[in-house]
Amino acid sequence: MRLVLTGISLALLAIGTTAAADNYRIKTGDTLQIEVLEDANLSRPVLVLPDGNINFPFAGTIKAAGQTVGAVQSSIVSKLAPNFNVAPNVFVSVASLAPPRPAAAPVVRTYGVYAMGEITTPGRLNIDTKENVTILQAIATAGGFTRFAATNRIELRRVNPKTGQEIKYLFDYKGGKGISGATRLQEGDVIVVPERRLFE
Repeated sequence: MRLVLTGISLALLAIGTTAAADNYRIKTGDTLQIEVLEDANLSRPVLVLPDGNINFPFAGTIKAAGQTVGAVQSSIVSKLAPNFNVAPNVFVSVASLAPPRPAAAPVVRTYGVYAMGEITTPGRLNIDTKENVTILQAIATAGGFTRFAATNRIELRRVNPKTGQEIKYLFDYKGGKGISGATRLQEGDVIVVPERRLFE
């Protein structure tokens, strides 16, 4: 009697689940709950593998991704049937959906400017192309000057892309000479901070 009631309950559950999932196509990463009424030891959750298949005892490998729940259920019944006197009652439902894939990280495009000489962290600075970084901001990003820096003779070296000629601009951190600290940097710019002279 208990077996009959269990069968009826599973049948009703399967009918409701199948009706709701008729149009759902199984995806890799989904977990299917497979119940075999005639042998509870076979009942289990099964993961849809990256190749789109599931593996089930006595049924082997079954294509699941892209199939409906009903189609997978029919395949399992067909493959299990030789192991039973009559075709078994199999109920398949989607126990859980594959977790959503994380959104791709936005691509940050950068260009390089360089700092050398009497600066705390010389080397390449990667500048976001969306930012208009100034020479003063770049020096701050590189950690500022060392105590030996000649801050009145800083050079900004820039190559003219059309002629290939290097142009030198003077930047006086204390003000009064050369370019402004608000000068916007371009890709490939080199900031040179020379060493202070003895009595400078």
